[in-house]
Formats: sequence, C-alpha cells, structure tokens
Amino acid sequence: MPLDGWPRIFHNNEDNTMSSIYYGQLTVSLFGQSHAPGIGVTIDGLPAGEAIDLEELQAFLNRRAPGRGPWATTRKEEDRPEILSGLAGGYTCGAPLAALIRNTNTRSGDYDNLRDIPRPGHADYTAQVKYGGFQDVAGGGHFSGRLTAPLCIAGGICKQILARKGIYVGAHIAAVGGIPDQSYDPVNLDRETLLAPGGRDFPVLDPDAGTRMQGAIAQAKEDLDSLGGLVECAVIGLPAGLGDPMLDGMENRIARLAFAIPAVKGVAFGAGFAVADRRGSQNNDPFYFDEAGQVRTRTNHAGGILGGITNGMPLVFQAAVKPTPSIGQPQESVSLSRGENTTLVIHGRHDPCIVPRAVPCLEAAAAIAVYDAWLEQQKRSNAK
Repeated sequence: MPLDGWPRIFHNNEDNTMSSIYYGQLTVSLFGQSHAPGIGVTIDGLPAGEAIDLEELQAFLNRRAPGRGPWATTRKEEDRPEILSGLAGGYTCGAPLAALIRNTNTRSGDYDNLRDIPRPGHADYTAQVKYGGFQDVAGGGHFSGRLTAPLCIAGGICKQILARKGIYVGAHIAAVGGIPDQSYDPVNLDRETLLAPGGRDFPVLDPDAGTRMQGAIAQAKEDLDSLGGLVECAVIGLPAGLGDPMLDGMENRIARLAFAIPAVKGVAFGAGFAVADRRGSQNNDPFYFDEAGQVRTRTNHAGGILGGITNGMPLVFQAAVKPTPSIGQPQESVSLSRGENTTLVIHGRHDPCIVPRAVPCLEAAAAIAVYDAWLEQQKRSNAK
C-alpha cells in the first residue's frame, strides 16, 4: 500500500509497469518477486530438437542458489525448476519454454519498514518514487537478486546448446575486497581451465587466493558489513563474425544482460579501462595465420571483439559487483512518510558478499547473448 502523507517528490508515473524482457532471436522474459509464491522465465525462439539435460541444469542452478556457504545468505531454497512447457521427451519442442521456481523460505516481515525508510544503495527509494508505494518491498520484490535464478535457467539451457557446438562459457571470481585471483589467459584459454572454477565450491582459479578472499568475507560479516569484487567471464570456440556494429555489437548484447544482475555496476571487455593509458602500438592486437590457416591475434586486448563483431579469439570481459547494500550496521536514511532524517538498522538474511553467486549469473548472461547472436547468424546464412 502507498504511504500516507507522501512528500512532493512522489508523483503518478503513467509508465509504471515492470517489464523484464530481452528481445532478439530469443525472447527471454523474467517474472516474479523475491517473496512471491514463485519466480520464473519464459523463453521464445528455442529451436525444436535441442536436448536439455535437467540434471546438468540443476547443477548449474545450484551454483547460484542461496545457503551454499558461509559467504552467502542463510536463506535456503532448492531452486528446482518446474518445466511447464517447451520440452517433450527431454528435447525442446518448438513451443515457448516456461519454467517456474517456487519460493519456499521467505520472511517478509523483515522488510515491513523499507517502504518508509529505504536502504542506502538499494532500489527501495527509486521503486517507491516510480511505483507509488504499490511495489512489493519484501526481499526487494522484483528488484531482488532472487530474479537471477530464472536468468540462470535461460542461460543454463543456452550453455548446454552452445557446448554441443564447441562453444564454452565459464567465469571465476577475479577479485574480492581487493584480493586478486589469477586471470584467464586471454590468448590461449583452454576448456579445462575455463570451466574449472565452476566445479569448485568457491569459484576461483587459485585456491590460495580463494582462501584469503573467504577470510576477508568472514571479517566483513563479523563487522556487520559486506564486500564487492570482480568476476571475469570468457567464451571460447566462437567463430569470427558474430554480432553487429554500433548498437547491436556483442559488447552491447552482453552488457544489457549483465546489467540485469542487480549487483553489477560496471562491465569492461578485454583490457577495459586500461586502454586509456596505452598507445596504439601497445594496445593493437597483431594478426597472424596459425598452423591451421586461421587468422588469430598475438595478444587479445580487444577481448575477442572488434567493431562489435567477434574475431575468433576468446571473448573476455569483467564485471564489477557492488557490496551487498543490506548490512547490519546503522546507516543514515530518511523517513519518507514523516519527511525527516532517520537511522536505519536492517534485519533479515543477506549475503556478506554476492560475488561468488554472481559468477554463474554472468555465465548465464553471456550464454544467452552469444547463443542469440549465433541464431541470428544462422538465420542470415540460411536466407542467402
């Protein structure tokens, strides 16, 4: 319900609907709220005849699920998807694929005061302005990271289809609280190294770095605080020629989906912002023919993309993940109903660091964008 005695900042916005849809050859629509009966996804555009291994999909979803380690929220959810349509006998049947995850472990009372006193760093305030108090605040509603579970359903399906085409997507924690992991080799990245972090409880390349990161997360949790970090994601096996210039480049497609992950605040491809400090002679990636006669580059500062189009090298990007805004320390905020400054103490179950759970989410975002571009390229080829 809306607040009584709104300050003048609130207004009736005529465009106050929530729509979370990715349009392309695939249409991916996310629905639900954090504490609603369920959350889910519909996927239009999946070709018929693609085998989907539901056990493999569940293993992928488990990597993102809450309650899996001391670095995550204690909220426990099975995150077991119910496939409502789109599969028959283990294969896509051409119909829209719809999947539902039921929410079973909610404590909505922890969020009762957040409509009036918004959390710093969270969408409580902006949602109140846009939706006039009718938005669901429990668990963050539709703004919650809980909605990345159905994103991972779509991405997990795309990952399976891409793998059968020799295209693999993987990611790892690149840093937490300033503690770095090893980086992927942007030129000679093999499948085993790419996918290895996904098979570990704490998805890093260097276990010693992971141990230090976990110690820092534990300290932040003890301090009633949180930590942010970086995730590095890569795609190998890509042909040259996927994507388009300008507004439909591969960077654009991936970034749009990466920013669907609520905690992501920045995305950089290849060398990213480091290119600003280089000369062209340092940043250009020299071309050469390899032994198989394929065009490759000696370095990969471009991250596998030139002019929005894949060049056949590993596609590599990093995403900056902010610290969880829901922390236990008292924070300055405002009472929107009273129009005065106040102090907020947040209750509930929250991640001291969201970065480990963001790793599969970024894989999902990349997989959807890459498979969508691959389908588009196939459509163009078939039209010739």
